[in-house]
Amino acid sequence: MQLLPPNVRKHIEFVAPLDAAPDAKRAAAAMDPVMWAVVVGLIGFGVVMVFSASTVEATMQHHDPQFYLKRQVAYAITALVVLFGLSRVDYHRLYKFTYPVLFGTGVLLLACVAGFGHSGGGATRWLAVGPVHIQPAEIAKLALVLWLAYSLAKKADRVRTFAVGFLPHLLVAGLFMLLCMKQPDFGSAIVLLLLTFTLLFVAGARVGYILGFLIPAAAFAAAAIRFKQYRYERYLAWLDMEAHKQDLAYQPFQSVMSFGSGGTWGVGLGRGLQTLYLPEAHTDFVSAIVGEELGFVGIALLACAYLLLVLRGIRAALRAPDDYGTYIAFGIATLFGVQALVNFCVALSLLPTKGLTLPFVSFGGSSLLVNAAAAGILLSISRQGDPVKADETPEPAPVASARAEAAP
Repeated sequence: MQLLPPNVRKHIEFVAPLDAAPDAKRAAAAMDPVMWAVVVGLIGFGVVMVFSASTVEATMQHHDPQFYLKRQVAYAITALVVLFGLSRVDYHRLYKFTYPVLFGTGVLLLACVAGFGHSGGGATRWLAVGPVHIQPAEIAKLALVLWLAYSLAKKADRVRTFAVGFLPHLLVAGLFMLLCMKQPDFGSAIVLLLLTFTLLFVAGARVGYILGFLIPAAAFAAAAIRFKQYRYERYLAWLDMEAHKQDLAYQPFQSVMSFGSGGTWGVGLGRGLQTLYLPEAHTDFVSAIVGEELGFVGIALLACAYLLLVLRGIRAALRAPDDYGTYIAFGIATLFGVQALVNFCVALSLLPTKGLTLPFVSFGGSSLLVNAAAAGILLSISRQGDPVKADETPEPAPVASARAEAAP
């Protein structure tokens, strides 16, 4: 590359930013069976838990105990099709769709805050397309990961510069965060920020830049809570749930009660009583119902499933044949891990209430389909793991050579 004229090198850098191209042989290789089993298992488990957690609400509001079950089954089947389909597509082909997906997601987020959104629970986070409700913030998380991976892989060593490698990524992420805050969706904005800083760190951005922006970001988050009345009141109620268990802290208080009543082994699947009292038990607080019905053992096994998924994602990232695949895999693994961790912490009242779903388990089409698409891309990357790195067992020396070395 250094032997080429400067103008030719510059052209190659921008036209062919990836250091690996689509490879039909690699793309047809076997995918990670452990990752596949965990994802499919979580989707199936989600269908069961949504039915268990939603029966009471479905009966009271829709006069059909299987109302949410039918929809979740339809979402799950579609998610499995998306999962399998994207796992068969060479992930290198995705970079052509990076900017269309990014711009399209930005338009959807803008539409939510421009008056076209559908309101629910005090927020305007959905776009109604007939009977289907789309949540652009869910799409934004995956769209941002794909764009960051593309941009960071293209810029290579220039990632360490502020003007080229750091600031543009922060500006795009900041725009998406601002649109999420306008809905308002504080939880998704925090996830977008964590994804951005994680991928910048993995790509080799200067730690000083990251730490330098973490301080004002934390200050902005604190101000967003303190100077927004409903957030501040919710925060104060979270600090003293006992005094607010009948009003602002009702939901987190009932969630903690669910975990407490579950004990070690739980009361049994479908036998939980907190579905009578816990609002949105089948969506953001489905983990509380898992804790009640399956107990500490059930919630611990669920947490281990997410930990295993994250570890297999990191494994795929470390074995990816190029930086593009590495960054995508790290971003998706971080996405799964952060959302699961925050959801568990909110359900346990370790954090104030945030509207983040439990990946693959909570009710909702947007969340399930986007997470299935992300998992499919991750499985595609796992197909192309470096065969040299994959084989850690040293090849035995030939018998003839061993005998020759042993001879006097």
